[in-house]
Formats: sequence, C-alpha cells, structure tokens
Amino acid sequence: MKDITENFGTLYHPKSALVFYQTKGTNSDNYVEYFDMDKKGNPINAHPLTLREANQLAKALKTAKEQKELCLKSEGILGNTILHLDPIKNKVIWFTKSMQRELCFTENLGISKGMANLPPMLWIANKTSLAVFALGTNRRPTEKTKLYNAPFFNVYENGNVCMGTVDVQIKNTVFVEEFTTSWEDYFFNSHFSHLMPDYNPIKGNCVTLWESLINTNKAFPKEVLKKSAKTLKNLL
Repeated sequence: MKDITENFGTLYHPKSALVFYQTKGTNSDNYVEYFDMDKKGNPINAHPLTLREANQLAKALKTAKEQKELCLKSEGILGNTILHLDPIKNKVIWFTKSMQRELCFTENLGISKGMANLPPMLWIANKTSLAVFALGTNRRPTEKTKLYNAPFFNVYENGNVCMGTVDVQIKNTVFVEEFTTSWEDYFFNSHFSHLMPDYNPIKGNCVTLWESLINTNKAFPKEVLKKSAKTLKNLL
C-alpha cells in the first residue's frame, strides 16, 4: 500500500482530553475530568480538572479569539474626522467632507466610469461590514446632526452597504487611519451595480443623477438627498 501521509497538511497529535459529567435532576451538578493521551492517542491518567489546567485552557481560548478579532491602534492623536471609536464592538464612526472620487459602474447601468463630486459622508464600519450616510454640510457632525440616505447604488435604506463580491481584507491589527482609508477605498473601488429592492435613495432618478455628475466637475446637488430617520446618536 502506498504511503500518502506526505500529502497531508499539518498533522496534529492528541495531547489531552476533557470529559464533562452532569448529574440528573433539577439541581444538576457538573464535573470535569482531565485525561492525558499516550503516544497512540489513548486517554490515560484521568483526574479532576485542576485550576492550573483550567487557566491554561482559558488562556488558549482567549488567544484564539483575539487572533480573529480586530485590534485598532492609533499612530498618535486621532484626527478630527474620527467621531467615535468603540474598542468593545471594534467599530469606528468617521466623516468625510465633500470630495471628488472616481466611481465605477457595471455595464448594465450604462454610466461611464469617471470622477464625480460627492456630498459629505458619514461612515460606520467594523472589520466585516460598512454603512454610509450623507451629510448636509462639511461641519463636524454632532449627536443631533441629521443624516441623509447615501445617494449611491448598492446601499440599503438603513445605510448598510452590499459589498457583493468585493474581497474585503482588513488586518486584525491595524491603525485607525489605515482602517478608515481602506474602507473608503473598498467602497469607491467597487462597481456600483443596482438599487436595493423597493428603495430609491434620492429624490429623482439615480442613474440620471450620476450621468449628470461623472466627468463634469459639477457640485453635488444636495437638494436631491432624502432625510434619514436616524441621527448620529442612534448609531453610537
């Protein structure tokens, strides 16, 4: 018989095992037994789980969890555009002033790729998801600032962005400044493709709006923005 073990990936050997016992009845009691494993993978040396072993297990589980979680760092004093940083939920809220960016659209929309002026925007993101809203002015938002629906394709009424097939790769440990820039690039470098079902983000035709703005240097017409039911305070 051919030995194919060299074709396997990393081989892990059993080192220990836990067996959880529970009594029957309304007031059930629990007991955990710890086993070492011999070279053949058989359980040996059964004994109650010790405090030291429990701490080792807790440390290992914590480390594994931390490796998957986002860790946000700062290169110094946070910029004025950062409005809220939640280290527990790993969420950042920031805003951008009116700016010009290149936008890409799928062929079915019939809108050319090009530069367009955008309204001020509010951004909310964690490691895996993004939400965006429009703002009425370039002033730094407060908790009472009224928000507007983001005037883009691929955005739900609640602000959540459908990223489609965009391969979002945010590092586990990242500077806040790099984090916000990365999300802005992911958003604007994606191809806008469709409106969400039964929802028009602006007053008027969204296709006509962007056709009129692409490569024209016209200011974004804020009168087409629709007010959102949310304020910044609702998003904190």
